[in-house]
Amino acid sequence: MNYQTTVSLKDEENVKSRKKEKKVYNHKPTPAFIGASWSALLIGMVAYCVGLWNATMELNEKGYYFTILLFGLFSVISVQKAVRDKLENIQVTDMYYGISWFTSVAAIVLLSIGLWNADLELSEKGFYAMSFTLSLFSAIAVQKNTRDVAYINNELILEEDED
Repeated sequence: MNYQTTVSLKDEENVKSRKKEKKVYNHKPTPAFIGASWSALLIGMVAYCVGLWNATMELNEKGYYFTILLFGLFSVISVQKAVRDKLENIQVTDMYYGISWFTSVAAIVLLSIGLWNADLELSEKGFYAMSFTLSLFSAIAVQKNTRDVAYINNELILEEDED
């Protein structure tokens, strides 16, 4: 015999309905944070490029460091996209995920090796390392903000369509 009260039946219904509820992420980044992220990205990239422009190194060295900046930016954006896709249950192959992480680490290692072997003042090496790091971090933040805003706007549109 099943001696359930109406209270316990309602509890079971509440548990079932909670399981069906979809957790909605609704913490939209503030305009200040979005602006700070874009500013940091532009400051990091411009500082790095101005430093290269004014450097007294050979043109092929300048090209190497510029390529490492572009390679690093693309790599970290790719990692952020792959991580976010996995979080949103969008299929990401393990190969792409692994390559994204490998290229991000490779860009940092290549910059480190280049700066270690470069005939530059220690302050110049630190300048390139810090502007590179700022650029990579802010590129991740910009990509995250872009995805957050797009995701939340899409959820709002879907909610309006359901109503």
